[in-house]
Amino acid sequence: MADVKGVSIRKRTDQTFENIELNEANGLQQPVDPSAGVAYAWRDLNVYAGGRGLIRKSPEVHILKNVSGLCEGGQLLAIMGASGAGKTTLLNVLTFRTSKLRITGDIYINGRPVDMRTIAGVSAYVQQEDLFTGVFTVREQLNFNAQLRIGKEVSQRERRQRVEEVIKELGLGKCANTKIGIPGRIKGISGGEKKRLAFACEMITNPLLLLCDEPTSGLDSFMAQSVVNAMKRLTSLGKTVIATIHQPSSEVFAMFDRLLILAEGRVAFLGTVREAHKFFTRLERPCPSNYSPGDHFIYSLAIRAGEEEQCRQFVHHVCDSYRDNEALDVQKQLERAMQPPVRGDALAHVKLPKSPYRASWGNQFLAMFRRTGLELVRDPLVSIIRLIQGLFFAIIFGLIYLDTDGQDPEFNVMAQNVSGMLFTFTTNLSFSNLFPVVTVFSGLMPLFLREHWNGLYRTDIFFITRSLLELPVFLIGPVGFTAIIYYMVGLRPEAQYFFTAMGILTLVANVAVSYGYMISCLAKNYQTALVLSTPLTLPIMLFGGFFVQADSIPPYLDWLSYLSWFQYGFEALTINQWQGYEVTLGNVTIDAGPIIFKRLGFSADNFWPDIGALFGLLVGFRILAFLFLLLKSRR
Repeated sequence: MADVKGVSIRKRTDQTFENIELNEANGLQQPVDPSAGVAYAWRDLNVYAGGRGLIRKSPEVHILKNVSGLCEGGQLLAIMGASGAGKTTLLNVLTFRTSKLRITGDIYINGRPVDMRTIAGVSAYVQQEDLFTGVFTVREQLNFNAQLRIGKEVSQRERRQRVEEVIKELGLGKCANTKIGIPGRIKGISGGEKKRLAFACEMITNPLLLLCDEPTSGLDSFMAQSVVNAMKRLTSLGKTVIATIHQPSSEVFAMFDRLLILAEGRVAFLGTVREAHKFFTRLERPCPSNYSPGDHFIYSLAIRAGEEEQCRQFVHHVCDSYRDNEALDVQKQLERAMQPPVRGDALAHVKLPKSPYRASWGNQFLAMFRRTGLELVRDPLVSIIRLIQGLFFAIIFGLIYLDTDGQDPEFNVMAQNVSGMLFTFTTNLSFSNLFPVVTVFSGLMPLFLREHWNGLYRTDIFFITRSLLELPVFLIGPVGFTAIIYYMVGLRPEAQYFFTAMGILTLVANVAVSYGYMISCLAKNYQTALVLSTPLTLPIMLFGGFFVQADSIPPYLDWLSYLSWFQYGFEALTINQWQGYEVTLGNVTIDAGPIIFKRLGFSADNFWPDIGALFGLLVGFRILAFLFLLLKSRR
């Protein structure tokens, strides 16, 4: 929200409302008393999927059929129905989160047409899956959201005050300083507390409209009731709450203000709980006294195996009966709700933001830098394993190649051993750094996309902070590896060659990291990233100069050698080791460099081009990784 002043939030305490003056430009969307909430209405929504194809169009599937509905301020509307009834599709349409679907119909809020920008400015969406940063405490998670979702004009004290209000409203006081948790690694809060935390994160901005996707799924009856209680408390503050609900208990069902029951993509009923009982009684399907009403209504409208034809006939009968009777009154309510307001309402002073981000670039960077840093500090297991693994292999390879000092009587054996050793260093540092990072961005993708689309931070902020804070690990690892193994294996002892080798291996390791980031950002999920990493890396390693010389590569595959950091690193290490290195064979002292370079197809003049190519690949792969991530984050 932007440039709206003097709008007050009213917080109910003991049947009274205390006015809290806040600036709407700060991202705090303002609820009023229950009589002045927003009315969200939709009429004749039709949703079609399919109908596309390069060669042959597939037939369109009619998912939602003339669906109309209404939820007013201070009400909790539950969208119910059997699996495949269209609940999730309807909620996606109402939140403007659909893709590749053809949609017709009208959606209004307080008599005004709604688009994606409008709904993003006045609503919040609680998704079914709870995604958080597990190392954060509940209060830290809410402070993070407050810092990025409330505008910079609000002081830090007011933000902390807002966080404490939300903690109190949703009953999170007992777990406020408890870590959210990571399954199997960090013990955290319960499932019900996570769900209430999901509500709290969305309530930070005080939205006028709250949409929830199956908020009680996966919870026991007590936890489900506590979550719905939290939703009811929000309606008492004048908010409009719409939620899809799966199998509510009798106690939860009784808390709904209105029901929207879908069946086969059509509206089977819309009205109050009491009216729902009357409706099904009229259709000779009354709810038994010992039965949960929600289960009874869903079961009555489900398409059961072996009874498909009879079930579909009854569903059409129910939908037609509703259309010809109760829907007539609903249409009148919709017409009133879609009329422009006569006087100022809750949306009259709301000016929609031009940018989806309420925090500045600098604030986003600081918040994400702190969060990523805490992730690495509080959950250091992966980083520690990487370092221990690097040191372990340094010792193992050091023992294997112990004292390969270049003075072996058999020059060919010595040359082969050193070449194999240098290439082994290159491949080990490449694979030990590449494979752990292919899951970094792909594993965080669901959380990133949710927070990014909610306007918390930009794509470049996420990419830069993650890359910067992981950089020390990828510098310490190669440096430690080289420091341990270099003198164990008896390479050239002069300091200049030692530090040059260390720099080359550090470059190689970080090019591999960049390549791993690129695969991670390219893959759909972390499982795909793991599958792709080997076939995308192995060909590049084969053209590294050890297995196949450059002049032996077929012309149609020659371009792969230019992408092989294995080749550049191996050649640079070989030049560093052998250029100007004299070997005594019998009574003759020879310069081993030209002999080795000719055998491997290398040139001493390629040292600095190799270093430049490594830097180029490091930057190029990072840029490609960012572009892939940017492409995924577009809506």
